[in-house]
Amino acid sequence: MSILQHLRSEARNAPESDIVAAMNYGRARAGTIPLWAGEGDLPTPGFITQAAQAALAAGETFYTWQRGIPELRQALAGYHERHFGRSFAPEEFLITGSGMHAIQLALQATTGAGDEAIYLTPAWPNFAGATGLAGAMPVPVPLRETDNGWICDIDRVADAITERTRVLFINTPSNPTGWTADLDTLRQLLNLARERNLWIIADEIYTLFYYSGGRAPSFLDVMEPDDRVLFVNSFSKNWAMTGWRIGWLRTHPDLQQVFENLIQYSTSGVAQFMQRGAIAALEQGEGFIQEQVERAHKARDILASALLDTGRVRVSVPQGAFYAFFAVDGIVDSRSATFEIIDKAGVGLAPGTAFGAGGEAHFRLCFHRRLDQIEQATERLTDWIRTLPAA
Repeated sequence: MSILQHLRSEARNAPESDIVAAMNYGRARAGTIPLWAGEGDLPTPGFITQAAQAALAAGETFYTWQRGIPELRQALAGYHERHFGRSFAPEEFLITGSGMHAIQLALQATTGAGDEAIYLTPAWPNFAGATGLAGAMPVPVPLRETDNGWICDIDRVADAITERTRVLFINTPSNPTGWTADLDTLRQLLNLARERNLWIIADEIYTLFYYSGGRAPSFLDVMEPDDRVLFVNSFSKNWAMTGWRIGWLRTHPDLQQVFENLIQYSTSGVAQFMQRGAIAALEQGEGFIQEQVERAHKARDILASALLDTGRVRVSVPQGAFYAFFAVDGIVDSRSATFEIIDKAGVGLAPGTAFGAGGEAHFRLCFHRRLDQIEQATERLTDWIRTLPAA
């Protein structure tokens, strides 16, 4: 027996990410435009890094509050009040070591061996991977792709629920499709969770990247205080902080001690100087966010128009997030085609195979980049598409 066989099966069977595979294949190729990862091209703004640097210089390098420093939790309450139009208490928030860490904690608190967690696909692969590592079974429910965009079929979700189901994981606006739930869909999902005695893990990280104005609809708009909804979020996308690995959980205040314990036994808290940077992001970053959303909106329109003009591409113009999820006539194996696009067009995409059921023939392109780069990548990509034989 090899040494590998002595590991837990959940660890051995954790799938390799096709997104990472594409990045590893193309990252060293000179001239490749890297649109495979879910991040923008700007570094963290100076007003954020300077706050962290000042805290570091002041010696804020010791163990700190497991739930997050009080000032940051208060800043999160203020941020939510501004965007959701009602008051929030600092006791509703805990600071985590990334949005991914928040998801892992939510899963640890709600699922275990033999349980099931339903999620909507195509989907960012990390939730399914984290569910499997927690010992539970991820259960995909495909969104329906229509001429009017992607649609969540509530009956499909209801049909997937069994006596072992514990969680509905809902990511809206969605990575990778850009699907964004309206208030009626959120109410139906919430009512389903109430009827079936389920938790909802709500990933609303792209709430402000919403192209109909304002912010996207949220479970916070339709829920009652005692509804079993855990919100997982991150500083990564809004404030160009992907490399910082800092996020947050919003929970009912009665759950704070439980989640503090889970933080203690995983990371033992987030570095205090990083939390100072996060406070600056929340308190000074509204203008930066607005500029990024406006730029992404323009990039979306440039890209979608060019792809549709080829007559060879099926793409729903995303309502939110900052990804185009598209299919090209005649392409069935998006994984191998992704490597060909890197080689021949010099554009780095993520293959749809990374995003599960319903995504296999698609590609994901992150358009959260400067406009000249999006225009160049669009030209290269559409030129490659036009060289393909007719389907």
